[in-house]
Amino acid sequence: MERSHSSSETTAVVYDLGGVLVPSGGALAALSGALGVPQDELAEPYWAYRDGYDEGDAPAAYWQRVGAALGRRLDGEWVARLDRIDVAGWSRIADDVTAMLSSLAASGIPLGVLSNAPASLADAVRRSAWSTVFQGLVFSSDVGLLKPDPRVYRAADDRLGFSPANVVFFDDRPGNVAAARAHGWRAHVWTGCEGAHEVLAREGLRNGTGRPGGALDG
Repeated sequence: MERSHSSSETTAVVYDLGGVLVPSGGALAALSGALGVPQDELAEPYWAYRDGYDEGDAPAAYWQRVGAALGRRLDGEWVARLDRIDVAGWSRIADDVTAMLSSLAASGIPLGVLSNAPASLADAVRRSAWSTVFQGLVFSSDVGLLKPDPRVYRAADDRLGFSPANVVFFDDRPGNVAAARAHGWRAHVWTGCEGAHEVLAREGLRNGTGRPGGALDG
């Protein structure tokens, strides 16, 4: 069960996963090495079939489509191996991100995640020690919807318990940011931790209280 600790006066910070909390590229590089194929050759089918996987397709269906595009037949053992590698590559957050989250959580600012991600990755994130700082985690495979579908932001409001006007959101894809803004979130394109700290300071949230317009501590 997700935790909800929000109120109508409290500003929450919600993050995307891949390309924001977790650096991009690690999973694809590791998978390329395991399969013995060039990374650019793997990238095309990896992303071409990803939406269905993120919406809730089973791992076998996804990886067998990828394998077929590469001219490879992948049995159950291969599917399990590739899924483990993929999950590992998308579930390790960077040290500077960890520091940012710890600072916000220590200040009492509610945190959440909204990400396009398959069920296996969602499960791994929920089991991870670093995810305990979040009041709620919402993944596309939970709701069968992908960003930037407007309905996914409404689903996130319901599951996280945050009021749209009081959500500061970071995503690395401009289209997802535009859709979040249309929904009413205060959304920003992620450019790294340094840029995010500047945004949070402007929002009155860097080491702050989570209250709109609140003074910064320290």
